[in-house]
Amino acid sequence: MTTINLSELEQCDQFRHLQLTLRERWKTIELFDNSEADILVVPSLSIDQRELQKIAGCEHYEERLLFSLMRLRNPRTRLIYVTSVPLHPSIIEYYLQLLPGIPFSHARNRLLLLSTYDSSLKPLSQKILERPRLLERIRQALRLEKSFMICYNSASWEGELSVKLSVPLYAAAPDLQIWGSKSGSRQIFAESGVPHPDGSKKVWNSADLAEVTADLWERQPTLQRIVVKLNEGISGEGNALLDLRPIASVAPEQCDHAQRVATISDRFSTLRFQAKQETWENFSGRISELGAIAEAFVEGEIKRSPSVQGRITPTGEVEILSTHDQILGGPDGQIYLGCRFPADESYRLQLQQLGLKVGRKLAEKGALERFGVDFITVDQGNREWDIQAIEINLRKGGTTHPFMTLKLLTNGRYDLSTGLFYSQQGRPKYYIATDNLQKDRYRGLLPNDLMDIIAHHRLHFDSGTETGTVFHLMGCLSQFGKLGLTSIGDSPQQAEEIYNKVVKVLDEETRSNNKDLPLFSDYAFPVTWDGYE
Repeated sequence: MTTINLSELEQCDQFRHLQLTLRERWKTIELFDNSEADILVVPSLSIDQRELQKIAGCEHYEERLLFSLMRLRNPRTRLIYVTSVPLHPSIIEYYLQLLPGIPFSHARNRLLLLSTYDSSLKPLSQKILERPRLLERIRQALRLEKSFMICYNSASWEGELSVKLSVPLYAAAPDLQIWGSKSGSRQIFAESGVPHPDGSKKVWNSADLAEVTADLWERQPTLQRIVVKLNEGISGEGNALLDLRPIASVAPEQCDHAQRVATISDRFSTLRFQAKQETWENFSGRISELGAIAEAFVEGEIKRSPSVQGRITPTGEVEILSTHDQILGGPDGQIYLGCRFPADESYRLQLQQLGLKVGRKLAEKGALERFGVDFITVDQGNREWDIQAIEINLRKGGTTHPFMTLKLLTNGRYDLSTGLFYSQQGRPKYYIATDNLQKDRYRGLLPNDLMDIIAHHRLHFDSGTETGTVFHLMGCLSQFGKLGLTSIGDSPQQAEEIYNKVVKVLDEETRSNNKDLPLFSDYAFPVTWDGYE
């Protein structure tokens, strides 16, 4: 994680004091339809940039918070959205046209778009801090007593930006981000009594990694595989799999500890990496920078990866927002590709309870705003599932923007008793969402081309029926052939049908481009609801 000199007590005190003002104005902020607020959106991906580059089109992921523009549905809200490079005008028009009951011109007049005009691989917040005139322009545009800042994740850059602007950051403080790391997640699970796989402490070199991996195997002699995780990897891209079966000759009770450690150390060069083109040479170098853990791989014939999302309010309350079944791909099903909402009914209420435990422990630590918990569930038969927590995301994640898109479009509510979301008309809503609809044949499509396709085939979200598709990551299309979308329906099957129609139309519209790649790059997207609900 990028760090700068923000450890001075005075600056930390200023940051904490600013955050305390959120508690005073929280009730006003939550009055969505009539509160008066200035919202500064800084969608900076302030995470390790080398890990971030493993994601195709990562430079366009600042667009994932564009769902925030729907807050302009409140005629008394003003919004500033800052990006590294300017956004295409048609993308902004697309989001503003989704607003029900608000004239386009009225919403546009309350939106200020700013850019650093800097496409370098540095966090956006850092770029803003390097531009004093831009910083001053942001400050002058805000009514400080009515302002707050939101971001993708909170690192030292966001902390400094908050202090420099005198605007409270609605996110966990930078010094609390440890609880969103792999090792920090394991500590929270242990303290909150949430079941999780056996694993190791954080280590900083490959020799110690071999040692703790051997220790784990000795505690769990029946293990077949062990996951090695960079402590700050994202979307599963920092994971690698060690297969123990080929080295069964050094299994516990077969030889001494030192021999086992040596064999595991030699075996690291054969790790099965989840990220493309990753090598042990590069991966091992990253261990000294980010740290790493070893964790038992959860085996299972019928296995899923659900998640629960929550938030901690400035007043200290913990709220569950949603559950999802994640759609994973990659060599061993550890790369995040998309999600279905809600999670399967056989375990989603259990996820909520476990999420509350984690949220309360995070609240005790002083955390604020979004958190997500990823799980592995294994079918034990008769719809009974073994549930193991895997990691905490102390930031907005891949499930944040689809759910917030649904919530802000419909102004509906999430029902804790059922784990379903209901529109104001009382209809339960379902969706399938992805950041990774990617095909080579889509390359060269401009945002305007996509708008033509959406309009001609009526793929857009219909505010009357509250069904249809909302698109995002449109800036990725031309160069990477990559697109994000959320397909919303009144049933799981309808959401699937809407999603599949979008894919079919895009394929037909780009048929002349014969360089076809599988959906989600090299990964298959299992778009089926068989056995679900």
